[in-house]
Amino acid sequence: MNFWLMKSEPDVFSIDDLFKNKKSGWEGVRNYQARNFMRDQMNLGDLILFYHSSCDEPGIAGIAKVSKTKLVDPLQFEKSSEYYDPKSKEEDPRWIMVEVEFVEKFKNLVSLKKIKETKELSNMMVIQKGSRLSINPVDEKDFFLIKKMAL
Repeated sequence: MNFWLMKSEPDVFSIDDLFKNKKSGWEGVRNYQARNFMRDQMNLGDLILFYHSSCDEPGIAGIAKVSKTKLVDPLQFEKSSEYYDPKSKEEDPRWIMVEVEFVEKFKNLVSLKKIKETKELSNMMVIQKGSRLSINPVDEKDFFLIKKMAL
């Protein structure tokens, strides 16, 4: 099993939205490295730290899991979508996504500030300078420490 951190802006799609919908495709990713994580490394049942970004208090709001893999992102073919990619072809799609399923909303948000202050989490990609990826791998020990911090 792999562990991941996936970022979403809560005014676009939040942990509460995932709770309401139960499952959702993780569409709209237009970074090749993040796409490659979804395409090549994510597996059914992998656990995800659901991170709220670009908001007043960024941080980890809950847990999701990968419920489907290697799905074609339909937005790449919708001309009206901001994620439309005219170079992507239906017979050879450029953008792949996963479906995520709600697992748990944390009672307490684990803030970015708190993550930065926790010495044991100093290697997490989310706090590395210049790391702006919306999807990144997480060590198992870091995943469970974050979960413990949310209690």
